[in-house]
Amino acid sequence: MTRFAVTLVLALLVAPLATPGAAEEPPTQSEIEEALTCQCGCGLTVHSCNHLQCPSGEPMKDEIRRRLALGESRETILAAFAAKYGEKVLSSPTMRGFNWLAWITPFAVLLVAGTVVVIVVRGRLRHAPAPAPAGTPAPMDPGARARLERALSELDPDA
Repeated sequence: MTRFAVTLVLALLVAPLATPGAAEEPPTQSEIEEALTCQCGCGLTVHSCNHLQCPSGEPMKDEIRRRLALGESRETILAAFAAKYGEKVLSSPTMRGFNWLAWITPFAVLLVAGTVVVIVVRGRLRHAPAPAPAGTPAPMDPGARARLERALSELDPDA
């Protein structure tokens, strides 16, 4: 990759982060509903809860609708629900406190498992017997060789 291409890619990646005063799009109802877990015990997000007239999901949807009408931001709405129900209401854990383990653990497990697999495979390949070169007969036990010569001599008595 040329230096120009690398610079261009970096500029395109950093540009959205560096624009000061960029107008943030207002959150949508379904976006907020997907960020919250329904408290009825179904384990789904508020948006995905399939209970008819859910005693937890429906009031939460109404409150989200009301807060959006007041012009509150996504973070403000989610913080209000977290204050009311606890952090368990958030569908994805925050990166604060002990929760960072929920984000890092899957990647750490994959990294460790991959490393173990590579070490085991390399170890087995290193200790595997080398294959015999093509055209070289495999060594034969003397008893088997004697039986083979006897069987061949019975087939061809002239030899």
